[in-house]
Amino acid sequence: MTDDSTTTTRTDESADEATAAAGLSTAPVEESAESGPGPAGGGSFGGTRDPGALGALAWLGREIVGWARWFWRQLTSMRVALILLFLLALASIPGSLIPQDDVDATLAQDFRANNPDLSRFYDRFQLFDVYSSVWFSAIYILLFVSLIGCIVPRSWQFIGQLRGRPPRAPRRLTRMPAHTTWRTDAAPDEVLDAARTLLARRRFRTDRRDDAPGGAHIAAEKGYLREAGNLVFHLALIVMLVAFAAGRLYYSEGGKLVVQGEGFSNTLTQYDDYESGTLFDVDELEPFGFRLNEFHADFSREEIDLATPTEFRADVTYWDAEGNETDTTIEVNDPLHVGDSKVRLLGHGYAPVITVTDGQGQVAFSGPVPFLPQDSALTSTGVIKVSDYLDPQGRPDQLGFQGFFSPTYNIDEVRGPHSTFPEPDLPVLTLNAFHGDLGVNSGIPQNVYQLDTDNMEQLRDENGDLLRFNLVPGQSLELPDGRGTITFERLDQWASFQITTKAGNDWALVSSMAAVLGLAASLLLQRRRVWVRVHRGDDGSTVVEMASLGRNESAKIPEELAALAAALTRHAPMLPEPDTDEDSADESDEDPAEDESADGTEAPNDPARPAETAESAAAEGARP
Repeated sequence: MTDDSTTTTRTDESADEATAAAGLSTAPVEESAESGPGPAGGGSFGGTRDPGALGALAWLGREIVGWARWFWRQLTSMRVALILLFLLALASIPGSLIPQDDVDATLAQDFRANNPDLSRFYDRFQLFDVYSSVWFSAIYILLFVSLIGCIVPRSWQFIGQLRGRPPRAPRRLTRMPAHTTWRTDAAPDEVLDAARTLLARRRFRTDRRDDAPGGAHIAAEKGYLREAGNLVFHLALIVMLVAFAAGRLYYSEGGKLVVQGEGFSNTLTQYDDYESGTLFDVDELEPFGFRLNEFHADFSREEIDLATPTEFRADVTYWDAEGNETDTTIEVNDPLHVGDSKVRLLGHGYAPVITVTDGQGQVAFSGPVPFLPQDSALTSTGVIKVSDYLDPQGRPDQLGFQGFFSPTYNIDEVRGPHSTFPEPDLPVLTLNAFHGDLGVNSGIPQNVYQLDTDNMEQLRDENGDLLRFNLVPGQSLELPDGRGTITFERLDQWASFQITTKAGNDWALVSSMAAVLGLAASLLLQRRRVWVRVHRGDDGSTVVEMASLGRNESAKIPEELAALAAALTRHAPMLPEPDTDEDSADESDEDPAEDESADGTEAPNDPARPAETAESAAAEGARP
């Protein structure tokens, strides 16, 4: 055999083995360096530039198309998709560490006031609005396009694999990672039928192929769920990105503080604060409402867990669009679901019920006034605004009160009046009084929990000192100069709720579960192929060859082949190997390339081979 023919044979074998391994994965083949941009100035993607205007135009078109294709290949490669996914996770870090305007505008404004220089830097790079920033959106969109460009061709390729036949066996099964061979008295067709039945029972897809001359083999393949899981994982990521985008574009979210005994209707004017996505229409707010019947808050009195909340529960009655009323409870981790909306319990506090009479003895104000907690013991601040008021001379005036409410009252020189426990063991209302212009009629929006005293004067007592007083439930105080009275009637509670409507939550949940299942399938399952070839030996017996190939090296591949070979020997029992003679020894020294017949088919294996069982032979794995 000449060197040229030997080289040709080895080339054919390599090509045959590459064909056998092809299609074990739908991952795109990495482009070679030659497919990328070439040297500048000489036509990177299509040769040199021809002379003349048409030549320059054709060269420019080739360059634009070539660079576009090269950029698209890079963008849709798995490497770039992983880089973009890492960048997206990295870009989310500032959104978790820096106060966001769309999450807590008050906290973001406080940060700006305390860190003016750093805030200017943050504003320049949109770090207070990370998730709606240009750079975050760019990463998000590029990742979305990359995943789609990667997954669509892989999906079509996988569909083609499902519709196709398992690839035919390579010429030399002994070059596969796991292989075995033996001789049997069973007829070739009987062995092939038994092998096909055996592989089908093991959930292999099988196909019979003919070899020349006179031989045949069974090609089988299984483990398609590995690639299916890989595709499901990537498709789930795309659906998850779409769901998150829909959740940001089509959502509404608002807060409402409700005093015990009062209610809320889901209309825009009822919210204390409200925001919505770009595509959300406020006319589509879910038609419902609820009433806070009673609020239950208990706190631990144990020394180790002192003042730790043990129960937060709001008993409410809600009604739907048809007017059907239902009693239920809302807890911190158990929101109320009404249609597509969720009502979550956020916080709780106290609302002293105050009655104020004017200088004419008429009731000028009466109702609960929510005070906002400032610490874990629920020391709270609040204001009382009395805009409909007449002084002792009958002239219109306005009163304002501001101060603290302490559920369990205490006072010291450092903190002043404050609470030592969040439950109302000793409720005390500490107030200062002002009269003048509240500014409520100026047309400028005001915070209902703050008192603007720029145009007001603080009241003084009979000694000329600034008026400051304490009230307990049921107690009244005469205001100086006959300005009326203020009475602390009783103590109510309030609860704050968050009402949200978001699109894509169900899709995000389903896609996340699908991503986990797909990833598990792609990691735990193994794609592999098995071939069973039979042909007549020189002595008239049937020679059976088996080989297996997996996408990745695994100890389970030879183990599985050994189990298949052991099962097949029940239908094709092994014959004992004959003794080695001098002729067979001489034949073993010949060039292996001469084992093939003139038409390129592989000659039968030499039966003069050391005795071994099929199972032990397969378990040996790859051989040199």
